[in-house]
Amino acid sequence: MLGELLAEMLETMGHEVCGIERTEADAVAAAFHCKPELMIVDSSLRVGSGISAVDQICDVGFIPHFFVSGDISRIKASRPAAVAVQKPFCEVDLIYAIQRVLERSAT
Repeated sequence: MLGELLAEMLETMGHEVCGIERTEADAVAAAFHCKPELMIVDSSLRVGSGISAVDQICDVGFIPHFFVSGDISRIKASRPAAVAVQKPFCEVDLIYAIQRVLERSAT
C-alpha cells in the first residue's frame, strides 16, 4: 500500500513511476527492464532485501537511489553515506532526498 501511495505522490510531483515491486528479485528485474533515472527503495521488501537489490542493480551500473525505512539506523550503520528517509515521511522529505541524490550523481 505504501508503494501505491508513494507512486501517487511522485506522479503528482511530475515524476513517472515505472514500477512498484515487492520482492528483491522483482525489483532487480524491473530496474534492468525500466532503466530508471532514480530508485526509491524500501529497505525491507516482502521477500528479500531492498539493500541487496540495490547492490545487485548497481553492480551492473549505478542508478541514483535512496532508501525509505521505518528504522534508518540499520541502513546508516552499513552505509553511512546513504540517503535514507525515515517512515513516516512527508512530501518535503521526498523532495529533499530526490534533490540530494540527483545532485550527488551529477558530480
